[in-house]
Amino acid sequence: MSRKIEKIESGSVTTPKGFKAAGIASGIKKSGKLDLGLLFSQVRCAAAGVFTTNVLKGASLLVSREHLTDGHAQAVIVNSGNANASTGERGMLDAREMCCCTARYLDIPAHDVLPSSTGVIGEYLPLPAIRTGIESLVPRLHENGGEEMARAIMTTDTVPKLTARRVTVEGHSFSIGGIAKGAGMIHPNMATMLVFLTTDARVNSSALHMFLMEAVDKSFNRLTIDGDTSCDDTVLLLANGLASGVEIVPDGDAIADAFREALQDLCLDLTLQLARDGEGVTKVVTIRVKGARTGDDAVRIARSMATSSLVKTAFHGQDPNWGRLITAAGYAGVSFDPNQTDMWIGNVNVMKNGERAMYEEIDAAAIMQQADYEVLIDLKQGDAKDFYITTDLSNAYIDINADYRHRT
Repeated sequence: MSRKIEKIESGSVTTPKGFKAAGIASGIKKSGKLDLGLLFSQVRCAAAGVFTTNVLKGASLLVSREHLTDGHAQAVIVNSGNANASTGERGMLDAREMCCCTARYLDIPAHDVLPSSTGVIGEYLPLPAIRTGIESLVPRLHENGGEEMARAIMTTDTVPKLTARRVTVEGHSFSIGGIAKGAGMIHPNMATMLVFLTTDARVNSSALHMFLMEAVDKSFNRLTIDGDTSCDDTVLLLANGLASGVEIVPDGDAIADAFREALQDLCLDLTLQLARDGEGVTKVVTIRVKGARTGDDAVRIARSMATSSLVKTAFHGQDPNWGRLITAAGYAGVSFDPNQTDMWIGNVNVMKNGERAMYEEIDAAAIMQQADYEVLIDLKQGDAKDFYITTDLSNAYIDINADYRHRT
């Protein structure tokens, strides 16, 4: 079988055929930075979305979810600097107006437009500025506009996040692209992130949703920066089918496997980009758990270790205090025997059968000086494994969030 998954340099949501994007400064942000983005497909797409589990949900998210009930979309309009959350009925009307205005200029149905918002909670959208912005956005749409749109959705992000993959399998070729924003309020089961994904593969909406759920579970839902989950968190995937080829269904054939692998790889790439640009982040640590009885046990222990404030501050201090790690594993609510457990920081075995292993402190500390590294814990109770991606917790995180409203 011939199969190739290739990362596209400078790829984004406009890498797949038929997608265009743009971003402008419409005046939502006091800073004057880009704050309004538009993604458009030349044909109607199958579409799927995954949204925050927070009870508090922004108005734009609610309208976007409503518009996805038929499994199709053709455009995404998104603003930063204002979450359009806790804005009551006016917030819903404003989100619908964003869609209607976008649809009018694109000459498509309003229900095929998905709105999204991110920023400060509790403030109304400046609709006059947004209407003018949308009118200016449409003629700016272009095939290299992915990075521009990625910048338009940033809040406390310091860099745009984008990537793409080209897949060739059994004579068929298609692309997948994506952009993301998020630097704080990031925690599993969706976080303060907006992620927009596109593909020119042929996939129906129900299959697309299955592929997306799998990818989100093994990427965005495996990242925690600060333990907070927001109200506008959204991942959208649009498939316009312009690469032709066979329709991809999740039945385990070679083409479906390649699509699944490429989508998950792309989402994990964006997840790591989110982690590295986290608010005040200086370390990105992947915590891997193996030897668990079940997958659920493995992920619960990894999550417990990844979300511990004591663990995260130890990461920041570059302190190989593995006692913090095993303690966090111990309160995960999973039954295991600490006296059989091994642990590594990087390639340094720091714990053997529940006790300090024979290692030099300086060697473990040297691993923790790296910007990216792994921690591995082996429970030696089964064959299940899983992982979480976490970051350190620094003084800079406090400074950024103490002044958040003035930074966005």
